[in-house]
Amino acid sequence: MLKFLSRVRIEFNALDPRTASCMEFLAQCNARKAKESNAACQVQVKRRTDDHPPQITVTFVNGVEEVFDATSTPAQTIRNMILEKGQLLETEQMFREAGEAWPVMIPEEELHQTAPGTKVRSSSLSLLRFVCCHSFGFVF
Repeated sequence: MLKFLSRVRIEFNALDPRTASCMEFLAQCNARKAKESNAACQVQVKRRTDDHPPQITVTFVNGVEEVFDATSTPAQTIRNMILEKGQLLETEQMFREAGEAWPVMIPEEELHQTAPGTKVRSSSLSLLRFVCCHSFGFVF
């Protein structure tokens, strides 16, 4: 998860009962496997004394920052969102390294095209039935 991030900032008041998501996310960030994935990622914890709601701010390696309300978003959901966005970043990087334009622009007329159908010939279907049934010991 940390491999897609350059910075994580977790803010919460220790006396606030809504800190569960922050604590769980902090534990995930401090896990050995997460740290090994990106040792350069800065994990910062700000313990607040006011009644500001708990929040988690992540900065992706491309500089994009995202703030999560940790009172209503479970740590696992935040983690999944980071992984999804990270996969998008990897795809973008792969396209750019290959010299392709990003984002990929699909012409409007191609969006509305139907995929060509495939028709299975009856002789192929009979052969498939024969192979499958005999492999599993069924006989017609």
